[in-house]
Amino acid sequence: MSIKQSLILALKSLMGSKMRSFLTMLGIIIGVAAVIIIVSTINGMTKTILDEFDSMGATNIIVSVRGRGSSRSVDIDDMQSLVDDNPTLLKGMTPSITVAGAVVKSGSENLDTTSVTGANESYAEINNKKAEYGRDLQYMDCNARLTNCVVGTYVAKEFFGTSENALGNELKINGKTFTIVGVLEEKADSAQSSADDIVIIPYTVAQKLAYTFTIGSYTFCALSKEVADKAQTLIEKYLYDVFSNTNAYTVTNMSSLIETMDDMTAKMSLMGAAVAGISLLVGGIGIMNIMLVSVTERTREIGIRKSLGAAPWDIMSQFVVEAITTSSIGGILGIILGIIGSYAARFVEGLNPVVSISAIIISFTVSALIGVAFGYFPAKKAAALNPIDALRYD
Repeated sequence: MSIKQSLILALKSLMGSKMRSFLTMLGIIIGVAAVIIIVSTINGMTKTILDEFDSMGATNIIVSVRGRGSSRSVDIDDMQSLVDDNPTLLKGMTPSITVAGAVVKSGSENLDTTSVTGANESYAEINNKKAEYGRDLQYMDCNARLTNCVVGTYVAKEFFGTSENALGNELKINGKTFTIVGVLEEKADSAQSSADDIVIIPYTVAQKLAYTFTIGSYTFCALSKEVADKAQTLIEKYLYDVFSNTNAYTVTNMSSLIETMDDMTAKMSLMGAAVAGISLLVGGIGIMNIMLVSVTERTREIGIRKSLGAAPWDIMSQFVVEAITTSSIGGILGIILGIIGSYAARFVEGLNPVVSISAIIISFTVSALIGVAFGYFPAKKAAALNPIDALRYD
């Protein structure tokens, strides 16, 4: 018997008992759909996290300096000299001063969740946060301690309706008046407490607002991802030469963090797929059980075919093809359900699943292989039946 004939018989058998066939496929359907939805959700979370890191600057190196007293210290000029002396590794640096508990106010309205950060003219390029309207901070703003600021779209829209209207207007930070000279590009749908809920001011002014005269945090930008590790080593060596103690500073490479995060999410995706794959195993057991029942029900049919000259291979191929057909159709239905489920998950706030082609291919392949694996035993049992005993079976 040809494979084509076996396939036709398999389809007829499935159509002859639609409900039983569907229940047989159910474990495969759920398993394939679960694999696709879980992997797609994790992929979406990974993409969101990596995009967030990229928006913060994938080549950035965060330096936190605790120091060892006044005799051993570094200042902004030292850090800028490190950049100027190593143009093949570093392309920029900005101090980072957070004005804790800042209250941003315009007229009678105020925002108490907005982050206020002091930086220099390199902030926009280093953090990939450039002004869409107006301009970014400039050297003169920091050098002359001008009370100019650049705001995120959330701040602009909350106070002035639109980003364009915000330019040239004033706002107050802890009672000090600032003029808005730029509005940043939108990064997070202008949501509260997001990357758009921010005000950037000259670091020289931020020092006074934060009541600090020493800068403890700097952000460097490596020339490229390829030299980020070398740039990190350079900064660590420089700081160790100054402090002779690694406890005096911390250097964090964003590129390394991204690689670590990517590796972690890949393992999570694999683990999630493995857990969902248990449903495929259960589905395979269901197929085997139903196929064994089918062999019992069709014992006389098998006896008739053998008495007419059917070889054991013909009988085995018929039942194996039927098992593969059952699991494959279940796999296709599972793929459809998984894709629909993945897109439906996008309506859940915070989730943005990315359908994985590899997950679809792997889950379908596994479902087909399950048909072979779990269909073999019933098929072998059917092929081994004695035709005389089979004909006598009632």
